[in-house]
Amino acid sequence: MKRPSLPVKTPEVDCFPPETRTQRRRLRACHECDWVSALPPLNSSEKATCPRCSHVLVKRHRYPAQRSMALALASLIALMVAISFPFVSFSVSGVGNRIELSQTATTLIEFHQPIVAIAVMMTIIVLPAVYLVGVAWLQFGLLRARPMPFSRDIARSLAHLNPWMMADVFIIGALVSLIKVAGMAQIELGISFWAFCLFGILLLMTVQSIDGDWMWFSLEGEPLAPEGTLTGTTAASQGVTGCPTCGLINRTEHGKKRCLRCHEKLHTRLPHSLQRTWALLFAATVMYLPANLYPIMTTTSLGNATPSTIIGGVVQLIQMGSWPVAAVIFVASVIVPVGKLVALAWLCLMLKRSNDLNAQSRTRLYRLTEFIGRWSMVDVFVVAILVALIRAGSLMSITPGPAALAFGAVVVLTMLAAMTFDPRLIWDTHTPRPLRRKTATKEPVDG
Repeated sequence: MKRPSLPVKTPEVDCFPPETRTQRRRLRACHECDWVSALPPLNSSEKATCPRCSHVLVKRHRYPAQRSMALALASLIALMVAISFPFVSFSVSGVGNRIELSQTATTLIEFHQPIVAIAVMMTIIVLPAVYLVGVAWLQFGLLRARPMPFSRDIARSLAHLNPWMMADVFIIGALVSLIKVAGMAQIELGISFWAFCLFGILLLMTVQSIDGDWMWFSLEGEPLAPEGTLTGTTAASQGVTGCPTCGLINRTEHGKKRCLRCHEKLHTRLPHSLQRTWALLFAATVMYLPANLYPIMTTTSLGNATPSTIIGGVVQLIQMGSWPVAAVIFVASVIVPVGKLVALAWLCLMLKRSNDLNAQSRTRLYRLTEFIGRWSMVDVFVVAILVALIRAGSLMSITPGPAALAFGAVVVLTMLAAMTFDPRLIWDTHTPRPLRRKTATKEPVDG
C-alpha cells in the first residue's frame, strides 16, 4: 500500500495511519448494532460507518497527534485566562458587583447548595482541564514515539469524561443570564467571558480532533481478532464483542472480562441494562416533580422577594418580550427532559416489537436522546451565574431555590439512563443475515 507523501519532518505517528502499518484486515463490531465489518483504508477527512445502522466506527484526521496537541494546549491557555480575570460585572443605581468564573460555583456553597456547586465546578473547569491535560500527555508521548507513563489508562479515561464536559452549555447559560439581567442593570463583560467562549470552541475542536483508532494503534498496536471471526453477522453470535473504548474485537468466552489492548471491561450486552434504565428513569421522574413545583430561584428587588419556578421564569421572559430566550429555556428545561424520559421509556417498552426498518429509526432516536440530555443543564448554569452576579442586598439579589438541586439531579439521572441503555438490544430481535464478508462504508467526514 502506498504511503502518503508528507513533509519529512512530520513525526512518524502522523505520517502513517494504521492501514499503512499492517497488511491484515482490521475488524470492528459496531457499538450500536453489534454488526461485524472490516475497516476500509481511509484517507484524511474520511470516516467508516457501520453498513447496518450507519454508526460512525472510525474518523480519520490529518496530522492527528499534532492537531490534538496544539488544540489541547491552546484550550488550556484559554482556560487559564478565563479563571484569572473578571468574568462579568453589573451595576444598578450606583451599586454593583463583579465576579470571576469560579465564583459561579463557590457562591452556591454560601447558600447551602454544595452539590450543585460541585457539579458546576466539575463540568465547566475541572473535568475539561483534566481531559485536556490527558490529551496533551498522550499526544506528547506519541510525537516522541515513546508513550508516556499511564498512557493506556489515560486514553481509556478520555471517552468516559467526554459526556460530562459542559463548557459549551455553560456559554449558552451565560448568554441567557445576561439577556435576563440586561433589562434591569448595566452589564459589562470581562476578559474572562471572551476567553471562556474561546475555550468552549477550542475544547469542542479538541474533542472532535481525537482520532481514537489511530491513537490506540500507535499506543498499543492491534492484536489479531479472534480466529474465525466473520463479517456480515453479529459479534454476539460468534462469542466475541467489540471493546467500547478502543474498538478491538475480543473473545468473551472462558471468563474474559477485559479488553486485551486497553483493559476496558467487556460485556456482550450491558448487564441488567433494562432494569438499570427503568430505575434511573423512575428516579428522574420523581425528581422532576419538585424541580417544577418548587422555586428554582428567588429574586429580591427593593425588598420584595419573588420566587420563580422554571415555568414561571419562562412566562416572565415572554412578558418581558424575550421570546428567543424563553424558547431556549422552555426547550432545554421542559421539552428536553420530558422528551428524553418518554423516548427512553418507549425504547425500553418496544424492544421486542421492532423490525429492520424501525430499528434504524429507533437507533437514531437513541442517539438523539444521548446527545441532547446534557443541554438541560442550561437552567442550572443560569441560576449559578445569576446568584453569583446579582448580589446588591435588598436593592436587588437572587438566591437559589430547592428546585436547582432537583433539576440538576434530573439531568444527571437521564444522562445515566441513556448510558445504561444498550442500543444493541434494539437489534437483537432480528434474525442475522447470511454470513458474508462485509466492509464498513467509507464516507467523507461532514465539515
